Amino acid sequence: MRKFLSALCMTFIAMTTMADNYAQYYQNLPCEVKPVVAVQIPDHEVNITECGAVGDGTTLCTEAFVKAISKLTKLGGGRVIVPEGVWLTGPIMLKDNIELRVERNAIVSFAPDKRLYLDKDATASRVYPCIRASKRKNIAITGQGVIDGGGQLWRPVKKSKMSDVEWKSYLALGGQVTEKGDLWYPWQMKNGYPDIAATPQKQESMRNDLIRLTDCENVLVEGVTIQNSPRFHLHPCYCKNVIIDGVTVRSEWNVQNGDGIDLSDCHQALIANSTVSVGDDGICMKSGKPSKSHPISGCEDIVVANNTVNHAHGGFVFGSETASGMRRMVVRHNTFSGTDIGLRFKSSIERGGPSEKIFISNIMMNDISDAAISFQCDYVNKQVGVETTAFTESQKRWAPQFQDIHINNVVCRGCKTGIVAAGIAGLDCVKDITIEDCSIVYNKTDKLIDEKTTQLTLKNVTLTENKAQ
Repeated sequence: MRKFLSALCMTFIAMTTMADNYAQYYQNLPCEVKPVVAVQIPDHEVNITECGAVGDGTTLCTEAFVKAISKLTKLGGGRVIVPEGVWLTGPIMLKDNIELRVERNAIVSFAPDKRLYLDKDATASRVYPCIRASKRKNIAITGQGVIDGGGQLWRPVKKSKMSDVEWKSYLALGGQVTEKGDLWYPWQMKNGYPDIAATPQKQESMRNDLIRLTDCENVLVEGVTIQNSPRFHLHPCYCKNVIIDGVTVRSEWNVQNGDGIDLSDCHQALIANSTVSVGDDGICMKSGKPSKSHPISGCEDIVVANNTVNHAHGGFVFGSETASGMRRMVVRHNTFSGTDIGLRFKSSIERGGPSEKIFISNIMMNDISDAAISFQCDYVNKQVGVETTAFTESQKRWAPQFQDIHINNVVCRGCKTGIVAAGIAGLDCVKDITIEDCSIVYNKTDKLIDEKTTQLTLKNVTLTENKAQ
């Protein structure tokens, strides 16, 4: 009894400490944001070696993961321990009250045989994610180890984004090059594993995320390195109470659709202390049209703090889907160094929706190849600058509505253009935007703002040409 009470007391202390740590991100916020709550996992452990796993990088350990999760589920949940070693596996499905703990010097390496990822539903358009969970509560992925998606065997690559050495390394894997010689597909590879679609283009469209969590509540991803995804790296969708803390997300700079951390229609989330360097958007908020299949829509009550984004198409990104809205979001004390765009708001007709109480502050940037701050409303449909109001009511309903967005204390040294903003003629797509107390050193143009289609208020914004570049 004494041991039980002692263990219970230690668990309580640990949970209280975590709650205190998360509370620091909700101090002195410019608007009320519902805070995250620490995720609780039962205190049971199963090491995958107990279930037959061998960390030699050759033995397929898929069944060992299944057995470990099943064993813990019968106990009410607990931690799957992945110790030092290289653990080759097919897709992993998490269940309620399960934590996947990838320890230091452990690498979870997803196997190259594409057949392992085929969805049992023959009508599914994509394969299983490497790690997935659906309609689960209390799930966690933690540790100091590495999760590698083996994405180079799924993704096409453009020759224009390759050095000759890199291009030859892909050709050495086998694959198929287009007639123009400008694009390589991982098709008919020399590794001998069969393809799973009729054409390289069809197979490419089947690739999925490395970690995709759908309709889940109480999610923790902490400490791990997530790399080399077939598509998006870390992608919670329709989830509530999501904590992403201290993770590293990385891929080659030229990876197609290789987003880092994407929240799609999530409520009550914290992204903190993480480092991202990927081939597409860095930290991104997405919101699709409301769906009867999912109880959650829109992104709301989200804090993004103390993160660093290196290479990415955008450091912090809205869109391109914003249809169900973005509400009560605080983004502060982040660094973007080497991204294409710093703060990027992008959407289009048929994909757009409203934003409300968005506060962005204390953003430090350098080496931005395009714009420091960008508002774009023609991301897909190229409607910008069209001198017409002949939109259908359906189109107007789903037009972008970038509004109630407040940006201050942005410091950027080195960008092509300081501020870029354009809306859609006849529609109020970019309005009630304030940009204050910012210092931006640009290399080519101070600002490109279409005053006919946007309403931006700039106060104490210094735009300085970099004459020493």
